[in-house]
Amino acid sequence: MIGSGTPESGTTASRAGDPADFTAAVASLQAAAVRPDIDVSPIRPPQRLAPYSYAVGAEVRTEDSEDVPTDSSGSAFGRLIVLYDPDGNDAWSGTIRLVAYIQVDVEADLATDPMLPEVAWSWLTDALGVAEGEDSTPTGTGPSAPALTALGGTVTSTSSVRYGDIAGPPRAHQLELRASWTALDPTLAPHLEAFCEVLATAAGLPPTGVTALKSTD
Repeated sequence: MIGSGTPESGTTASRAGDPADFTAAVASLQAAAVRPDIDVSPIRPPQRLAPYSYAVGAEVRTEDSEDVPTDSSGSAFGRLIVLYDPDGNDAWSGTIRLVAYIQVDVEADLATDPMLPEVAWSWLTDALGVAEGEDSTPTGTGPSAPALTALGGTVTSTSSVRYGDIAGPPRAHQLELRASWTALDPTLAPHLEAFCEVLATAAGLPPTGVTALKSTD
């Protein structure tokens, strides 16, 4: 379930005049089953990508974590944006488009692995139930898989070097995943669950119900 962080102005879909389908789609996000070590809260959505929009931010919880900020910058975070056009969009092949962004810090050896983009993209397709090389949910997928089409995106590995009076390690490496797809069903909870699953995998979290052992060093 989405956390109780205070929504920013414009993040709620309960405004008078909003289409019923959009309001129902946003409300359905509340039913998402999100693991407790990931915080999810409403954030300010983009205003010009579609007639109606909504967004949530997600961040892997740390010992000193509080509510998810409007523009999170932790070591593992992401944003999921819901775009809605009641008239449909030819490029979307539907009326509801989901836009996902995930960024996680990674080790140098992983950042330079040439297979990292393929592996990271497979995290997303596996979570969404999309077959390899396809851009939509395959026929026969289980009932928990989100119904979608027109999946596309990019995976980028970046490295940065800090100079001067800037906090943090001298060198840092990040994995960035950007993707979008069209929801064929206004029930969006499975999409948010898949998004959080990708974030957890990218961050190296253990499977749900498994406790990672702390180092004794």
